[in-house]
Amino acid sequence: MTSFYLVLYLEINSILWIIIGISFAISLIAIMYWTKMMKKAAAPMLCMLLVLGVSGFADAETVLHKERSLYRDITVYEEEGTRCMKFSRRFSPRQTCVSLKNRDHLVINYTKMMLGALYLGPNPQKILIIGVGGGTLPTTLSSLFPTAEIHAIEIDPAVINVAKKYFDFKPGKNITVFEEDGRVFVRRAIGKGYKYDLVLLDAFDHEYIPEHLLTKEFLEEVKKTILPGGVLAANTWATSRLYDHESVTYESVFGKFYNLKYVSRVILMKQDGLPPMDVIKKNSEALDGKLKRFGVEASWLRPLFSTKRDWRTDVRILTDQYSPSNLLNLRGGK
Repeated sequence: MTSFYLVLYLEINSILWIIIGISFAISLIAIMYWTKMMKKAAAPMLCMLLVLGVSGFADAETVLHKERSLYRDITVYEEEGTRCMKFSRRFSPRQTCVSLKNRDHLVINYTKMMLGALYLGPNPQKILIIGVGGGTLPTTLSSLFPTAEIHAIEIDPAVINVAKKYFDFKPGKNITVFEEDGRVFVRRAIGKGYKYDLVLLDAFDHEYIPEHLLTKEFLEEVKKTILPGGVLAANTWATSRLYDHESVTYESVFGKFYNLKYVSRVILMKQDGLPPMDVIKKNSEALDGKLKRFGVEASWLRPLFSTKRDWRTDVRILTDQYSPSNLLNLRGGK
């Protein structure tokens, strides 16, 4: 069963846990038999095992696609009414998820938080997105602003192909995809004079943000591509040993920022300084009707806006000479 059936539907870790569970259950039955309790408890125990087995298979994800690209392992799977993309292991973070019933609905909360950038700048017409994933953000922004020019940057062509095939990502019209490293694109954009009024940083590998996209020098380069009054949104983690370092690094380049946290973390900044909360409130109310279509409601999103400095300020700023993200970014919190 493992060699010819289970491996087609489940990953190795899942199969191992199922086998461990079955072995444990058999041991319990043996113990009960030896203690002369088998007659009383056999039926309930067998029923419980059957339910656990069925539910285990029912909850298991259905894998639609797997491939190893030049940069990562890509898996597309369906689970509980959603289709998702992840990189590497079973328990790695989901990169993208869409609802199979309502493709407009944003499934992962960080994507809703990224749209909080519109509360700072409600009508972007030049948009840069670094990190495509399944194409959720460029597709949503294209629907919201059909006349906007959107540049979507993705280093991995395999991810782009998967996004097109499995997540209805459709470049063209107002979405142009560039297959290159995000930092390389930003440097070329500076040379070509590209300017944006909304920049979204959403590039992840299977572990975290690539370290060359975390440094002060990179953020200074990004800042040069933002128009006066333009907005930057960055997707990061709410808990990691990089939290303090990231915070002081962004602060060193952009100054004060809005810090949104709900499982994940989104940093929001504006080129000419943060608007006060009464402006945020006004913009959120004006946008609420449009954003509800995508599952974003001001009553949920606006209370997440905070300027509280909940990080240490005496840590080192991340630079091109000092960015040991592989050592600092240990899951499990600060």
